[in-house]
Amino acid sequence: MNATPKDMDTAKTRRFHQKRELILDAAATLINRHGVRGMTFVDVAQLVELNTTSITYYFKRKELLAAAVLERALERIEALVAEAATAPTPQARVERYVRLNFDLQARINAEIERPIAVISDIRALNEPYGSELTTRYVQVFRKLRTFFDAPKTVEDKILGTIRAHVLVQNMFWLPAWLSQYSTGDYDRVIHRMIEIFEHGIAPKGAAWTPELLPINESELRVGIEGMPGNFARATTFLINERGYRGASVEQIASELNVTKGSFYHHLEAKDELVLECFRRSYGRVSLVQRAATKAGGSQWQRLSSSMATLLNVQLYSEFPLLRTTALQALPTELRNDVLERSNRMARRFAGMMIDGITEGSVRPVDPLVASQAIMGALNSAYDLRDWIQGVEPAAAFAYYASTLAYGLFSPPPQPYQG
Repeated sequence: MNATPKDMDTAKTRRFHQKRELILDAAATLINRHGVRGMTFVDVAQLVELNTTSITYYFKRKELLAAAVLERALERIEALVAEAATAPTPQARVERYVRLNFDLQARINAEIERPIAVISDIRALNEPYGSELTTRYVQVFRKLRTFFDAPKTVEDKILGTIRAHVLVQNMFWLPAWLSQYSTGDYDRVIHRMIEIFEHGIAPKGAAWTPELLPINESELRVGIEGMPGNFARATTFLINERGYRGASVEQIASELNVTKGSFYHHLEAKDELVLECFRRSYGRVSLVQRAATKAGGSQWQRLSSSMATLLNVQLYSEFPLLRTTALQALPTELRNDVLERSNRMARRFAGMMIDGITEGSVRPVDPLVASQAIMGALNSAYDLRDWIQGVEPAAAFAYYASTLAYGLFSPPPQPYQG
């Protein structure tokens, strides 16, 4: 039986979509490794065994391919949120959403599901794609915010936004640490994470009385010889706002009011500066943790003071911590070093919790899972920096920290004026 023109058209259309999906898969993998601006047609073509000209048959420009990859990622996140939203209670919706995200990671690991691109690099897209996808993400976030009870007051609305932000950002943070577990361990990790979201890490009745701790940056064992201190600060802000590739050497030099020549006089490459920014960020986290130990008190007091101090850095200081989204674009050997530093900070928080569980000032939780939840929440707090400026700092710390301290469903503590 001869194929009809309709059959031939159908087969051609099917092959077109199959090849297009393979191209999107390859681009998603490359974006996760190198960021949007580090993904090239040449590398995509190599992964799918095509020539570069063939890639342009499907996507005329790299920007169109990057936008399609990130749009597909948003569609999948939308589907997770929509499915979780059908659960009957806030607690059930949060649990369902967490389980769906872990299941997606497991299926991607098993190569049953297609890879999903990290959407934080939306900010690196040129217009109009950046704005269009950002608007779409905001719509997804608003849907996720409905997981919680409808707000009745301004405080309720602020708290609902913060809770939704901490929840979704912790799901985005999963790929940074979940590789430490085998897929067979996911059920236990899910249970422990849901337990933290529901009940927090502080025991019932624990007071919220944090003290802002000193950060003596003269103790930082970092620094590139001859590099002015404002280089790291300006670069941190630019990367946090625009992503690694979005913060070009030209933009960094412009922000510092120096020439590109002056930039390269102090530094051989941008990666050297980014690594310095990470070292300064994790060095300051370490200083806060050490200051908490010196301050004494219960382990819960040390944890709460550390969290409030680092939230102050992220939300109100002139020099925030560098977002780990810049990790994507670092060379593998540098990225592994930065991740190890991040895990070292997490283990220190875990140590505080282990000691706190022993003394009774911290609720029995899985300290490794809880410490990564803290790292993810503190890292992503920067995203609320502009939005939360109208909130008094002590209230902002109490609202934000309460998500993990007391759980996503408990009333926040009264702001503490220490």
